Amino acid sequence: MATATSHLSVEAERLFSLLLDVDCTPGSKWTLERCREIAPLTAEINELKREKNAVILAHSYVNPEIVYGVADYRSDSYALSLAARDSGADVIVFAGVVFMAETAKVLSPRATVLVPDRASGCSLADSLSGDELRELKRHHPDAAVVCYINSSVEVKAESDVCVTSGNAYKVVASLREREVLFVPDSIMARNLQDELRRNGVDKVLHTSDGSCIVHDQFTPDLIETERARYPDLAVVSHPECAPEIVARSDYVGSTGGMMEFVRYSDAPYFMMLTECGLVSRLEAENRDKRFISSCKLCPYMKLNSLRKIRDVLVAPTADQVIEVEPAIASDARAAIDRMFELAATPQR
Repeated sequence: MATATSHLSVEAERLFSLLLDVDCTPGSKWTLERCREIAPLTAEINELKREKNAVILAHSYVNPEIVYGVADYRSDSYALSLAARDSGADVIVFAGVVFMAETAKVLSPRATVLVPDRASGCSLADSLSGDELRELKRHHPDAAVVCYINSSVEVKAESDVCVTSGNAYKVVASLREREVLFVPDSIMARNLQDELRRNGVDKVLHTSDGSCIVHDQFTPDLIETERARYPDLAVVSHPECAPEIVARSDYVGSTGGMMEFVRYSDAPYFMMLTECGLVSRLEAENRDKRFISSCKLCPYMKLNSLRKIRDVLVAPTADQVIEVEPAIASDARAAIDRMFELAATPQR
């Protein structure tokens, strides 16, 4: 009994050392007492991982107690795709959204891939079906089909190549086709078209009508108000934000890119126009930086919880087990592998 109590005390101290500068609830930081409350659950999950040869992949948007309490890999979509491909685990629990777990299953077909909550969808992935993409392809028969990774496995299977926010420009610019059907993010397509034109790359992008319910909420007025209060403010945004937000930002990039920018920037204040989970990570890992309240919550990402992760490891229900039809998986894998290939090729 004393040994178990001591173990949980060590676990609580570990959690507190990682979370002490992070909000537990809005306006309230993590305390040692709160860490003691979740320590039994994180300790149980970590033991279950060892028993089942399981890994937990956590997107940076999920709650910090998942990211720092139980995740084996914590990153953006691209890095987590690589982790899924290379993990060698028997079980992969994807604390993120369903399209990410589908990608993990495609890249690691022998593993059992689980989602803590099947309702963790994505406004982008849910905006376009495979049938709808096939109809768009009929309207643009000469276009290369490029899907953003925030898409369903059926959309990936209908695409020539998959991209992330971090490599979309490099991949699209490298394609031999002048016309590109870029789906499902219409806002990212506009930003990408603008960037290609600025750099003299002759491409014509067509798109669908999807957008991210987190990143499409930000307005220019918000930026102007905070710049007036903090003249040295660094505004950091994601390419899923509207072009008028991108134009007013000091840095625009992927989740991983934003983290790198903050890490090396000398700015005294940062305005992060992205999901709040990333801000929690930045608070934990950059304790000398100051962040202006500006982020938005993703309701889908926040469906993940420690308790759901524990339960899915103990006894997953049928709808928590991700399955992908072999033919669809094969075509989707080809699009994803081409992304890895083109993203790794040096630009000329």
